[in-house]
Amino acid sequence: MKTRIKQAVGLALAAGFGLAATSSAFAAESLQDVMKRRGLSQQDLMAAAKTYVPTGKRDEFLAFSSGGQSGQIIVYGIPSMRILKYIAVFTPEPWQGYGFDENSKAVLRQGNIDGKEINWGDTHHPAISETQGQYDGQFLFINDKANPRLAVIDLRDFETKQIVVNPIFKSEHGGAFVTPNTEYVIEAAQYASPLENQKFEPLTSFNSKYRGGVTYWKFDRHEGRLVPNESFSLELPPYSQDLSDAGKGPSEGWSFTNSFCSERYVGGIEKGRPPYEAGCSAKDTDYMHVVNWKKAAELVKAGKATKINGHDVLPIEVAVKEGVLFLVPEPKSPHGVDVTPDGKFITVSGKLDTHVSVYSFENIMAAIKAGKFESKDPYGIPVIAMKDALHTQVELGLGPLHTQYDAKNCVAYTSLYVDSQVAKWNYCEGKVLDKISVHYNIGHLMTMEGDTMAPQGKYLVALNKLSIDRFNPVGPLHPQNHQLIDISNDKMQLLYDMPLPLGEPHYVVAIKADKLKPAVRYKVGTDSRTDKPHPGAVRAGQEKTVRNGNKVEVFGTLIRSHITPETIEVEKGDEVTIHLTNLERAQDETHGFTVSTFNVHASVEPGKTVTVKFKADKEGVYPYYCTEFCSALHLEMQGYLLVKPKGWKPEKDASLAGAGYTEEDYKKTLKKVADTQVVIDQVVGYITSVNYTDFPDVVAMMEDAVDQLNRTKEAKAKHEDAARGADWDQANLWAEQVWQYQVKAADLGLRAKTYLEQNGAKKVE
Repeated sequence: MKTRIKQAVGLALAAGFGLAATSSAFAAESLQDVMKRRGLSQQDLMAAAKTYVPTGKRDEFLAFSSGGQSGQIIVYGIPSMRILKYIAVFTPEPWQGYGFDENSKAVLRQGNIDGKEINWGDTHHPAISETQGQYDGQFLFINDKANPRLAVIDLRDFETKQIVVNPIFKSEHGGAFVTPNTEYVIEAAQYASPLENQKFEPLTSFNSKYRGGVTYWKFDRHEGRLVPNESFSLELPPYSQDLSDAGKGPSEGWSFTNSFCSERYVGGIEKGRPPYEAGCSAKDTDYMHVVNWKKAAELVKAGKATKINGHDVLPIEVAVKEGVLFLVPEPKSPHGVDVTPDGKFITVSGKLDTHVSVYSFENIMAAIKAGKFESKDPYGIPVIAMKDALHTQVELGLGPLHTQYDAKNCVAYTSLYVDSQVAKWNYCEGKVLDKISVHYNIGHLMTMEGDTMAPQGKYLVALNKLSIDRFNPVGPLHPQNHQLIDISNDKMQLLYDMPLPLGEPHYVVAIKADKLKPAVRYKVGTDSRTDKPHPGAVRAGQEKTVRNGNKVEVFGTLIRSHITPETIEVEKGDEVTIHLTNLERAQDETHGFTVSTFNVHASVEPGKTVTVKFKADKEGVYPYYCTEFCSALHLEMQGYLLVKPKGWKPEKDASLAGAGYTEEDYKKTLKKVADTQVVIDQVVGYITSVNYTDFPDVVAMMEDAVDQLNRTKEAKAKHEDAARGADWDQANLWAEQVWQYQVKAADLGLRAKTYLEQNGAKKVE
């Protein structure tokens, strides 16, 4: 062991000398030389400096982007734009075992509709939970436009915990948007349809039988789950509802949802009618829906709702009578309704108008209080005149879409789809401040915490639909392009192009990284999808296999570098259930598990228990192994599933082949064990000489190391017993196992020592 350590030290020194030589080579080439060689300008250099996050350092913000047709969420850092993770939501994802182990399947199957499995989604609008109008970093919500669903992701472990299916919508686009204290998550319908499930109505009945709506999903923060039986919807006319936002400050308790196709036009080019795009943009205005959701919730509790598909729906006529629903004209074909940080204004842009319209909440309330309405829509909903609700209108450019806000007072940013630009403007004074070109055809945009009452400013991300010539060509299907823009100064500066190759990201939210407090391990035996103890969890030494008829249940464990049990024997036709508990306590020591050709996979993070289940419907020999490279002996972390023919019996006197070890081999192994113990004692001596208990990660590593060393006792007794009987094969192998436990303990100890040295551990007096 000492020789190996010396070799390792020698390699490190060689690497150091190599680095010094390389540094000298770098020094021979000046910064100006590099700039000239690569054709870089001073502006390029400044952009690189603003986005560079040195090795070992972390980003200031984390962004959560919809994954579009992938059905997932993409997590990346800002300003580095480094992708950190995909969060599996509506779609199976093999690395995380999502949809391949029984625990995650149970969550994925919550999204079944009409009894059918749906294994893809079109994620659009993520939203972070809020407390008093500010991101609290606890939960994340995301919608599925294609199949009207919402999902809840717990940001303690970045895992999807729940999927709910909207009980009355057949499509949606306007989710997810949270109220200021996450009492409700708002989800609006998109394309109108009959609200009753599996109810056919001809398109000729569109005006009378088809409806839109907005659902307010009640959220239980303690349980971290949406509560369907405490949720409700508001029936809306068959306009195509779009995006929503919740009021804050003076407008708290109200929500705003825009719409398009308020013409209620039904296309049919195959029947000789003009297409939807012609009929749905004929009028100059559509409607913004203004909803008093707090009063609507009270009405539902008072029994004013009707049940549709077992779900509480507040009818239009009740909402109108009780004064909870109003309409305000907005420029036609809008896409986005955004409440300012102070809650005083609502900005809306119409894609077919050059203006952004700023509505005053105070003006809207004054009109409602005075009963000042210009008309009613065909469903009897009061319509407030646009001029009575407006604060100002600002001409920005072609194709204005979404608006986000800056930390600077009254400063907003709006995407211009047709112009491929971002406009910076002042919504208080109604004037344009700056514009910057992006590449190309921007949809959404996002500033740091720009949805909240306290935007952080600094950066803006432009979510561009087209990338065209920005990256190396990779075939006809191009990546999307997220461009990072510096907004800290008067003039915006484009810093970075990031290709996103997973689906079509629609919207993204960003939070200060220090607001997130993700765990690094689970309590041993946790089912992460329910956050409760897993009934199949076992500790070391409790592993077992139980047969009940043709059902075989395995209770196993994972720890570097073995799977227990290492052999699972079943008969053809058996139903096999395997529970696996990761006993590691060290951070980032994930294990995986798969059985060859049985289409199961599990990702088992430290402390987690996961179940895989399959039918052994073919006899044969099937290796299983750890899929996550976890240690130097990762490849040896293996086992065999033996599927025997029914009634098979082993041959008489059959035994495993011997290895041919000698007494001399055994003595060499004992010497290696003794040398390794010296190293372990030295490392432990250092760790215990400093304040290691002040570092939770180190405490966890030490727990793991002690667990490994405790395992040497049983192995030591076995090798000594075998040696007494001169069984040198067994003696040497069990002594080798002692050394394996030592190596893993030493690895943990050295990691802990390095961590302490790098993080300022102090000597204990």
